[in-house]
Amino acid sequence: MLFSVLFIAIYGASLFTPPLLDDVDASHAQAAAHIAETGDWVTLRINGIRYLEKPPLPYWLVAIDYKIFGENVFATHLPNTLALLGCVWIAWLWTRRAWGDRAALYTGLGILTGFGPFLYTRFYIPEALLTFLLMAALYCFLTGFESLRPARFYLCWALLALAMLAKGLIAPVFFLAAVVPMMMVSGQWRRWRKVKPFSGPLLFLLIAAPWHILAGLRNPDQGHPIGNIPTPGNVHGFWYFYFLNEHVFRFLGTRYPHDYNRMPQLWYWLAHLVWLFPWSLFLPAALMVAWKTRHSWLQHMRRDAGQTVDFYLDHAARADAAAYVLGLKFRSRSAWLLGFFAAFTLLFFAISTNQEYYTWPAWIPILMLTSAMLADLEIAGENGRDALHGRPWVLAAHWVFTLLGLVMAAALGWGLWSSRQMPFVADIGNLLAHRAVGDYTLSTSHLFDLTTASFAALRLPAVIAAIALLVGPVTGLLLRLRRRNLAATLSVALTAGVFLIAAHIAFARFEPMLSSRQLADTLLQSAAPGDDFIIYGDQSDASSVVFYTHRFFGRPALLVHGTASSMLWGSCYPDAPKIFITDNQLVSSWGTGRRHWLFAQDTNRSSVEQLLAGRLFPVRSIADKTLWTDRPL
Repeated sequence: MLFSVLFIAIYGASLFTPPLLDDVDASHAQAAAHIAETGDWVTLRINGIRYLEKPPLPYWLVAIDYKIFGENVFATHLPNTLALLGCVWIAWLWTRRAWGDRAALYTGLGILTGFGPFLYTRFYIPEALLTFLLMAALYCFLTGFESLRPARFYLCWALLALAMLAKGLIAPVFFLAAVVPMMMVSGQWRRWRKVKPFSGPLLFLLIAAPWHILAGLRNPDQGHPIGNIPTPGNVHGFWYFYFLNEHVFRFLGTRYPHDYNRMPQLWYWLAHLVWLFPWSLFLPAALMVAWKTRHSWLQHMRRDAGQTVDFYLDHAARADAAAYVLGLKFRSRSAWLLGFFAAFTLLFFAISTNQEYYTWPAWIPILMLTSAMLADLEIAGENGRDALHGRPWVLAAHWVFTLLGLVMAAALGWGLWSSRQMPFVADIGNLLAHRAVGDYTLSTSHLFDLTTASFAALRLPAVIAAIALLVGPVTGLLLRLRRRNLAATLSVALTAGVFLIAAHIAFARFEPMLSSRQLADTLLQSAAPGDDFIIYGDQSDASSVVFYTHRFFGRPALLVHGTASSMLWGSCYPDAPKIFITDNQLVSSWGTGRRHWLFAQDTNRSSVEQLLAGRLFPVRSIADKTLWTDRPL
């Protein structure tokens, strides 16, 4: 019941607000809409151009939603939200079996109230779906050795194939990087035939291979491409682009075009304290337990664990010593498997090009292991057998949480006080600083644009967050001091939950900055179906406008200087629609023939005004973007 309430309260609103965001959110929605409208389930397209970068499963799921619910925010974000719920379920199930009810409770709360899972389910990316499928595959693999049911391993292979259709080759790579070392350490490699090493991969290929083969056949090499740089009429086909450019070259940092940043190493590692907050506060306690018990890490891993006379004498009072041994082995193997999986994921993206959310799959195992350690420390202390002296570590974590809460509440209070005389402004984009941290290639860049004036638009969420941070941590600390551990930990989850509800209200207030839906509404009210919509820049700059108006206009938007990023490779195919125009073509067509509507972000505004000086008729501006037309309305 607690999980259901938190899930609905924290994640329910994201199914309806804000509208689809520009850039990746609405771009991916365009790809799904193309499937739903054309019935082409093989070649993804965005704004009429081939989009060969990503595997299809996330887009298939949203396309099915569009058939059922229509093309809207709810249908777009539903699979992502349900995947998050799936992560909660599989992590709770696994943790409960390995470490007990309290650890499972904390794991579910950690996923639902962790900052990272919340932040990176606000828009349409496949990380939550990939994580659910990989975690389910790992769980089936591990439990397959206990049940000795072939169906468990076949289900594992099937889930792994779906994970590859969700995110690509990293799915089997991450899976094997966790499974192989665990089998070697535990001695399970002797039972390698049990994992169906021949029929299992065959099932994997039967599920994962058909789309890759069809996509390659339908999108072959064109012309005579040389090297890794496509030119019009000369472009590598799907297999080269997808497997080499998007996997190998992306990992090596030589992908073309080079439009991804690599996070600084210090920030890359420290950022996980934010993505896992507030549960990352208990990481030091978990690491302390791991270090103090390092000599017993292999004790219960192997098949002969617990089969000595001394072991049975020590546990003779137990009703079923054999079942106890099986439980210990499952717990140890779970810890090793989750540890290998999380460690490899973190190291992989520390070397590769990366975005903040790429390590999403590692967050769930880390939360599971941390929750298990926290629950064990609490229960040991309550039973008077705190041999590892973990209480000071847990108490220290809550002191830090309290101090951080007070500091953050004070900062919010200062922002509210400083903006008390300022009027509420619905368009928060006009109040931001536009500091361009990371040149906006990092997904959190806009957080650094907040100013004192912007608090005038964020009063309600700021007040809610300040109260939660002021009351929740202090209450939890008092409970912890009174040794009411379960209630204290629940207070952490509830505090974070209320904070995230406030955060979503604030996120929705950023709509004018993050989405161009209002400009799309203006077009739907003022334009005619035969008009041309033009974007000065990349289609991702106004991808939400394209999504909301593409049926109305009935053809792709025109792009000036738009053959960049996701449009580049697809634009080089000979049959690509003629949507890419030059400055000269824009100037010559402006004001003639059908009405033209021109969109540009502030970064391109001066170029547009110089190019079409005296011939622009402003229609509407929001945040950092403007819509013009070429004749009076």
